Amino acid sequence: MFFESYFGKIVYTFLISMIPVVELRGAVPFAYSSGVNIFAAVLVSIIGNLIPVPFIIIFIRKIFAFLRRKIPKLDGFITALENRAEKKSEAVKRYTFWGLFILVAIPLPGTGAWTGALVAAMLDMRLKRAFPAIFLGVVVAGIIVAFTTYGVGALIS
Repeated sequence: MFFESYFGKIVYTFLISMIPVVELRGAVPFAYSSGVNIFAAVLVSIIGNLIPVPFIIIFIRKIFAFLRRKIPKLDGFITALENRAEKKSEAVKRYTFWGLFILVAIPLPGTGAWTGALVAAMLDMRLKRAFPAIFLGVVVAGIIVAFTTYGVGALIS
């Protein structure tokens, strides 16, 4: 079967890293448990985790407005997402680049590329300003999760 092959495991790692909440923080441990090399796991997870970011920053407000108009029952859910982003935005408002970087880089629940992109969109940050901070945050989070999952010795061997 495809997902049992090494390439399939890499594709699955890539897809997992694109899922909100799970993101890279779930993809790297999956890759580890599947026997994927640490460097491949981190690289593929970073790329997959970053793919949704520009779309979220550019389109999420329009998507939210569309969903509110077409499916009014989703208003409470959308408002909850916006409120969550607003709560996370204080450090970003204060420190801009570094605040967004830290929000994404610390691999805790409620942080990550999706949350960082949502916060950037809610703060009307331009993509060219927000993406570098999110990119660096994802890289740092990837390194932290990889060290935690694979162990520091994985780099030496």
